[in-house]
Formats: sequence, C-alpha cells, structure tokens
Amino acid sequence: MKKSAITNIILKCFGAIPRKLRIGFFTGMFRLFYYLSPRQRLITIHNLRRAFPEKKTTEIKAIAKGVYRTLGIVTSEFFDIPTLTKENISDLVNDIEGLENLEKALGKNKGILLFGAHFGNWELSVIAISLLLKPLIVIYRPLDSSILDDLVMKVRSSTGNTPIRKDRAMRQMLRSIKKNEILGILLDQNVAWQEGVFVDFFGRPACTNNGLALLALHTEAPVIPGYILRLKNGKYRMVIKEEMQVVRTGDEDEDILINTQNFTRVIEDIIRQQPDQWLWIHQRWKTKPWQVSNTA
Repeated sequence: MKKSAITNIILKCFGAIPRKLRIGFFTGMFRLFYYLSPRQRLITIHNLRRAFPEKKTTEIKAIAKGVYRTLGIVTSEFFDIPTLTKENISDLVNDIEGLENLEKALGKNKGILLFGAHFGNWELSVIAISLLLKPLIVIYRPLDSSILDDLVMKVRSSTGNTPIRKDRAMRQMLRSIKKNEILGILLDQNVAWQEGVFVDFFGRPACTNNGLALLALHTEAPVIPGYILRLKNGKYRMVIKEEMQVVRTGDEDEDILINTQNFTRVIEDIIRQQPDQWLWIHQRWKTKPWQVSNTA
C-alpha cells in the first residue's frame, strides 16, 4: 500500500472520532508516556528547574504534566486541520489580535518574516493565518518516518500553505520574499553550533538558528513575532505582535548575535505567560559553547 493511501486512512480514521474523545485518548496516552519514559520526563523537569529556580518541586511537576497534556491536545487537534475553513476556524480560534500588523507589513510589498515557537498549538497558528489572510511558506524539518512525514506535510498544506524543507530553504525563502509572501519560522529549537549563535534563553546559553537574522539583515522584509495561546475554555487566542526593529550596525557578526538575542527574548516572554504550553521535552540546550572552542 502506498504511503499516501496510508496517511489518508489515518486522517479519516482519527478525523471521524469526535474531538472530545480524541483529546481524551491522546492526553491519556501522553500521560502514560510521562510516567513510562523516565528519560524524557527527567529532561522536561530538569529544563523547568533550570528555567524557574524560584518554583517549588510540586509546581515544576505540575507544569511538566501540563506540557504532556499540551502535546496530547496538539496531536488530537491535528486531525481537525484538514476540515477547517474560513467559516469554521472560529470553532477553535475565537480571538485574533494584531492581524492588521500582517496586513500593514504586506502593504510594504517586501515579504514578511513571521517567527514563533512550539507554543500553544503551533500547527493551528499557521493554518489560521492561511485561512484569514493568505497562505504561508512554512520552513520545516523532515521527520524520520516517511509515513509520518507525509501525514504532516499533507495536513500542513491542506489550507494552501507550502512546506519547505529546512535543508533546501534559503533560495526558496529569498524568492518568496521577493514575491511578497509570508515565511513562517519556528525559532525555538536547538541547532548544531555550525548553524547558529549562542544567545541567552532562560538564563542559559542556547544555540539558536541564525537564519532569521541573516534574512532580516540582507532583505528589508519586516520581522514580526506571533503565537497562539490555548485558553481555559479550550479555544485559542492568536496574537500577532508589531514589527520588530532590526539592528544594523554594519558589523554583520555582531548584528546577527544582537538580533537573534532580541528574537529569542520575545519567545522567552511568550513562554513565561503559560510555560506548560511550550515544548520543554525538547533538548533546547543540548549544544554547548565548549563544542565551538574544541573545534577551533
């Protein structure tokens, strides 16, 4: 059986299950994963303890469990995405703040660099923009499983978005900017030291992709942060912030560092609002500064 047929079956089967039942199933599965995978649980708790040294252990564990619950919800809602339209997107996203910031930036006809993090339901955020404004060019890292990768690609492109592999992205991103398109970039993942710069993130040096800063410096595309926050009623509020000022001193290396730090600081501020909605399970600080010095 072809993988496209397999992904269609997966989408139809899970999509046919009522959303509440799906959420219950997947949050239950991730709750089990929290207890049955001690390595990932310890990574999550360790990251939270380092980021929030002032919090008690009970609070740290509560946030950690909330992280796994968020993953369960994001997974369950993933199967709703292919059925979303401009008319029914309000079933999940009922509050959008700052959409005019994207509209204003598009008026400059220079493209947009829209960045965010694995926060709230990050998959839903780009879908909402594609339905309410225009489709995006989404930069992504391929998954190891070809079937899962095909599934994710199909869902992400279901409302007109165009996913682009990270390792083949630069030329296509530059072409997209010239066409006044919106590039969606998640800037909160660890990268190898060759791919980024070390900036402060929750009080620790985190190796962060320098691609956004490079694009911002070499184009005049507006840089805009955005995120989507899950509310207590289960729906989401989407926030598009104002265009950020890009620092240009003429020293490219220093400008990359300063701007990447500024972008990362925005992401940290977003996560601090609701820490259980970010991906603390990820080894964000895996790359160490000493790895750079050892290669010098």
